[in-house]
Amino acid sequence: MTPMPDPTPTPPTSVSFEEAVTLLRRDGAARHAERLDAVEFVPLAEARARILAQDLTSTCDHPNVDDSSLDGIACRIEDTREASPAQPVSLELIGDAAAGRAFQGHVAAGQATWIQTGAAVPDGADGIIPVEALRRDGDRVWTETVADASAIRRRGQDVRTGDVGLTAGRRIDAACVALAAAMGHATVPVTRRLRVAVLTSGDEVVPPGGALQPGDVFDANGPALHALLHAAGADVVALDTVRDDAGALEDVLQAAGPVDLFLTSGGISMGRYDRIRDLLEQRSDIVFRKVLLKPGGPATFAILGGLPWLALPGNPVSSMVTFLALGRAWLDAASGSREPLPLEQTIPVRAGAVLRSAGAKMTLLRVTLTRENDHVTARPTGSQNSGIVRSLADADALALVPPHTTYDEGDLLDVVPLAPHVR
Repeated sequence: MTPMPDPTPTPPTSVSFEEAVTLLRRDGAARHAERLDAVEFVPLAEARARILAQDLTSTCDHPNVDDSSLDGIACRIEDTREASPAQPVSLELIGDAAAGRAFQGHVAAGQATWIQTGAAVPDGADGIIPVEALRRDGDRVWTETVADASAIRRRGQDVRTGDVGLTAGRRIDAACVALAAAMGHATVPVTRRLRVAVLTSGDEVVPPGGALQPGDVFDANGPALHALLHAAGADVVALDTVRDDAGALEDVLQAAGPVDLFLTSGGISMGRYDRIRDLLEQRSDIVFRKVLLKPGGPATFAILGGLPWLALPGNPVSSMVTFLALGRAWLDAASGSREPLPLEQTIPVRAGAVLRSAGAKMTLLRVTLTRENDHVTARPTGSQNSGIVRSLADADALALVPPHTTYDEGDLLDVVPLAPHVR
């Protein structure tokens, strides 16, 4: 008698979390090297979250004169050196220096000018006295305070002409926008946004707003991955939800058009109807098939037809957390980002409960953070089941629990704040 085939595939050998990140970064970096000509210039107002493609140098000195950091008077320090409450000093007021309207004369011994914050320091003056330390009497001003040279911002104190103010690979935020503008740039060179095709699979998955039959679930993964990709600076190509059918899956993928990455959720575990797993095993070059990570163990990375494909698990929390842990590794490398990955941006806190890893797996626990006395405490949000979406919505951070590790209450551990990666 011929034995029946085993409907359950042979479990693949898992790679470590660190190895998975290395493999994803390696592939992403190679693809970034192939896209170095994919540079575009965008206005500053549209630059937030983009990756700077080239070093940005200053077109000017900033500030381009010695200017005042205070409202007050500009004068010679020598004339105020003996000033004190017991012996105030009187100076002659000879004019005003306003921002954008410099005083044209010279400050001589015993003289001063009113000066506004940001105004050029007049010739002859080498110190500033704040307005709150002054008393005016007609065309004279009295001070009990010695003028301060450090209140003068020297020309080029911020950046000088030709200085590199922002380096390639920087993810542009509001502070970068401000510096680029101060350096004289109306536009900035950025790498082209990555185009990521997102697909959710499963016979039970229904678009939000539809009608649920017994056993159905609304698609939480698709909208969540869209939000995470936008936060990472990528463009999303939304593919129709596909049922557990190999032919339908291939049809949807062919409709995606030119993309940089396929990102799917569901259909990748060990079940009989996991069609994404079947397609990848039959048609792709698999880079890794399983990761020692919880949640996220079934995650798979493969190359299909020359294009990278990251397949995430189907449970919503698992899909989102795995994207932060693994998806960002590929995306950041492929976009040219040189900044730390989300899971590398940790802060130390105290455990507010016993926190354990899942054996040999790097374990990411959803936790809330509260300040207690002189430290911050992390506590689980409740059930860590990866189908409990609220456990992630209620969380402030992910606690990183390395393999074979237990943190007792009060122990120090690292957490990754979810903002701004999720929120």
